[in-house]
Amino acid sequence: MSRPSPRSLEQRLAEGVVVGAEGYVFELERRGYIKAGPYVPEVILDEPGALRQLHREFLRAGSDVMVALTYYAHREKLEDVGRGGDLEQMNRQAVRIANEIAAEGDALVAGNICNTWSYDPADPHRSGAIVRAQYEEQLGWAVEEGVDFVIAETYDHVGEALIGLDVCKQLGLPAMVTFASVQPEGTYDGYGYVDACRILADEGAAIVGLNCSRGPGTMLPLLKEIRAAVEVPVAAQPVPYRTSSAFESLPGFPIQLEPFQCTRFEMADFARRARDIGVGYIGICCGGAPHHVRAMAEALGRETPASRYSPAMELHPVLGDREVMAGWRAGEDEA
Repeated sequence: MSRPSPRSLEQRLAEGVVVGAEGYVFELERRGYIKAGPYVPEVILDEPGALRQLHREFLRAGSDVMVALTYYAHREKLEDVGRGGDLEQMNRQAVRIANEIAAEGDALVAGNICNTWSYDPADPHRSGAIVRAQYEEQLGWAVEEGVDFVIAETYDHVGEALIGLDVCKQLGLPAMVTFASVQPEGTYDGYGYVDACRILADEGAAIVGLNCSRGPGTMLPLLKEIRAAVEVPVAAQPVPYRTSSAFESLPGFPIQLEPFQCTRFEMADFARRARDIGVGYIGICCGGAPHHVRAMAEALGRETPASRYSPAMELHPVLGDREVMAGWRAGEDEA
């Protein structure tokens, strides 16, 4: 297996915070390329240019990781929408596109697996075999196409997360494993989120933490507890919504969430606060967009390619400083 990046995930974490960017599915749905409801990433084959463009925007905004859009690109979900025959092609192309855009910058490439909705804690042997087979298919192709590590995410069951981690280990891939904290106290199979992260860290996950469900305000307190409980780096990828519990309980979920949207400034504040408590992988999940990522990267001290177009409100025709604007125009005329 060849890995795309000359600098590994471990090396980058040792150098400082790694900036992540997800929310591909929600953003592409808003742009008209993914159907809300099934949320299957048919865009990979149907409109690959749209996927390339979003990868490129996240890269320019400061993301250190291009995530292959294989979330829900597993056998069961594809069969639900009549595209089971596209399984291999979809998974391979998603990784190829992520590699293509990562090469335009200095980004890692992550394979991606997620909760499958196939796992049943009451029948872990039978359902676990189904989950394992799906992960082995997806990650087998990802290895052949080349990835640096795997993001295994949005888990509601420790049992399913352990299967994902085990497949990653068998394939020699570092794994970032994150839980979706849908319930207030713990996973559906009865583990508190801190204990769940500790178990995955003890089993060999390179990074553990949380993604999705909670917004910045409700995720931060739990992140502090996780950071104190584990030795490995911690990941935080909240949804950019103002939540009092899981965002799944917000009115209008999932396609009428605009009234609860966090601003870029709120997400920048989250990035600073997460860094200050020792979180090593800071990103965003469902609902995230490139402007959020740019603000978060800049809050962490980065200057990104997109920073050229960061706001300059002193030049605003209504809100700006007239003397500053006059000087700027004079300089433009001289140039």
